[in-house]
Amino acid sequence: METKEKKRIAILGSTGSIGTQALQVIEEHSDLYEAYVLTANNRVELLAEQARRFLPEAVVIANEDKYAELRDALADLPVKVYAGADAICQIVREKPVDVVLTAMVGFAGLKPTISAVEAGKAIALANKETLVVAGDLVNRLAHKYHADIIPVDSEHSAIFQCLAGEVSPIEKIILTASGGPFRTYSMEQLATVTKAQALKHPSWSMGAKITIDSASMMNKGFEVIEAKWLFGVSPEQIQVVVHPQSVVHSAVQFADGAVKAQLGVPDMRLPIQYAFSYPLRLDSSFDRLDLCQVGSLTFEAPDLRRFRNLALAREALARGGNMPCILNAANEVVNRAFLEDRLGFLQMSDVMADTMQKAHYVAEPTYEDYLQTDAEARRIAASCLTRN
Repeated sequence: METKEKKRIAILGSTGSIGTQALQVIEEHSDLYEAYVLTANNRVELLAEQARRFLPEAVVIANEDKYAELRDALADLPVKVYAGADAICQIVREKPVDVVLTAMVGFAGLKPTISAVEAGKAIALANKETLVVAGDLVNRLAHKYHADIIPVDSEHSAIFQCLAGEVSPIEKIILTASGGPFRTYSMEQLATVTKAQALKHPSWSMGAKITIDSASMMNKGFEVIEAKWLFGVSPEQIQVVVHPQSVVHSAVQFADGAVKAQLGVPDMRLPIQYAFSYPLRLDSSFDRLDLCQVGSLTFEAPDLRRFRNLALAREALARGGNMPCILNAANEVVNRAFLEDRLGFLQMSDVMADTMQKAHYVAEPTYEDYLQTDAEARRIAASCLTRN
């Protein structure tokens, strides 16, 4: 009997929240998938532990200063060890790689994702900044090199699932948001929130950067931008709805008024597994949704005054060009500053708005423009920090 060849998966960011859950999916379906490449930025010990457990073909540590430590930790294993950002870009092009899960955080995920796209790999996209920063470029490259991009974000995976089998055009995308831990806070309360409060998300367990972005609604703003590029809709066709229960992960409205929604428990392993298995659905040990236990589902419009970041993202999308790249760079700076207690919660929006005004605008940016924009916007945002 002929045995089915396993899909070989490269996980960019295997030590983060998405990466570790992806490895759980691979472990549960070890007859279908194998972890072929694992990469991390700095976390040598966890990367080495993962390599021992999954025995990938290769591991890459982005921080070259950590190379010797990783090499020595794996010296007794038949695992190739590399270091540096360029090594990550090269390894995703390797012929045996079938799927590249881009779970790196921030702008750093753009270059390796482009490398994987240019190699015609299937992309399981968990790095939303790739499309926020350079959606037009990435889409053109994906079309040119016939690279499939399947979203892993729970909201975009939900939309993708709702569109499966549909041939009619989208009338509206309904992008749900939990509202985060500060959904009911007043402006006065928001002015004094701490990072400890912001890191306690009511529905999801995520890394620190995305958890802060969720608390400030920046994450939802980025998802609006990402949805435009993933699904070919106009900004006006994307509605954000606050849904505190996080049961409806998103929905699509069609021309006849019918609305399809994808529901489930908040568990990132489901969209990760679907990205790996599409168009099939695999058995899983994940928790099941019990609507009777949920009881009620509520929906409300987001408050753009209290959560200004959503409005900033809409503005960046409307202006186009490199403006979303500017916003993303500024957000990475202020997010880090807030986590390091150098900036207040509401001041994050002020710095991003200032950066959007001051950075050089490019209407039709190239990849090199994005690199220059990212660097310039980070410098401007850092200089704005001292005045807030």
